[in-house]
Amino acid sequence: MVSLKPLAIQDIGQAIKLSNAEKWNQTEKDWELLIRNPQNICLAAIDGERVIGTATAINYANEVAWIGMVLVDKEYRGRGVSKLLLSGLFERLRSFSSLKLDATPAGQPVYQKFGFKDEYLVHRMTASSVSAKALFSDNGLSPERVHPGNIPEIVEYDKRVFGADRKQLIEFLVNNYPDNAWMLRQDGKIIGIALGRKGYRYHQIGPVLTSTTENAKKLIAKSLEGFEFLPVVIDILGDKKELINWLCTIGFTKQRHFVRMYQNKNTNPGNPENQFLICGPEFG
Repeated sequence: MVSLKPLAIQDIGQAIKLSNAEKWNQTEKDWELLIRNPQNICLAAIDGERVIGTATAINYANEVAWIGMVLVDKEYRGRGVSKLLLSGLFERLRSFSSLKLDATPAGQPVYQKFGFKDEYLVHRMTASSVSAKALFSDNGLSPERVHPGNIPEIVEYDKRVFGADRKQLIEFLVNNYPDNAWMLRQDGKIIGIALGRKGYRYHQIGPVLTSTTENAKKLIAKSLEGFEFLPVVIDILGDKKELINWLCTIGFTKQRHFVRMYQNKNTNPGNPENQFLICGPEFG
């Protein structure tokens, strides 16, 4: 008999087996970020003591609940487990003004049945190895390394662009991966950020937020210096055609896409024009 329970720290080992089986990129640290914060909602579908499915919602300042990590063991697919998980999750998220997610093509019709609507496309691109030395130019502004003292300003900048306060995510990325955290400053103010993290299969760059494609290129090129000749994944908004073309010229290829979706009203759209790379489908 399959039932639901809160996903707990002691379940991470089983949760990772589910994400690894799908060749997803999450690590133990990623799962811990989702589970350890009591404001987040994380559910497990269990059969006895066995975790056979998961679904998570990261709480962004009680405004946006970001849905992710919807996984079901292959042996249990077609038995309504994902519907059970999502129904249980949405029941617990009624107080949120905005529910959002990045759906795979297979997941898109499932979420449409729950009232989700399409917002825009996000393309996943990967590179097995990139030499960054020839990419970066010191002309004009140059990225600076982020320090913990910059976090409050970065949180505010991210809030304006993303549409909600993601303090827990920003702190996680800067504190755990300081060598992959960069910013652009002009007249003493932040005008762009690039954060990143190590994943199970790839090193991920994102979010990258700024106002121009040229600034995005500078931030990505600087980030790639830290991932020299390593496999890298990025998730880029579909309307960033110029940046997509540039990424193709330096060795990235499109793998698949996600559809950003929202339920009911899109009360926290942020400023997509200034979003170039997202953090990943599990975080937005």
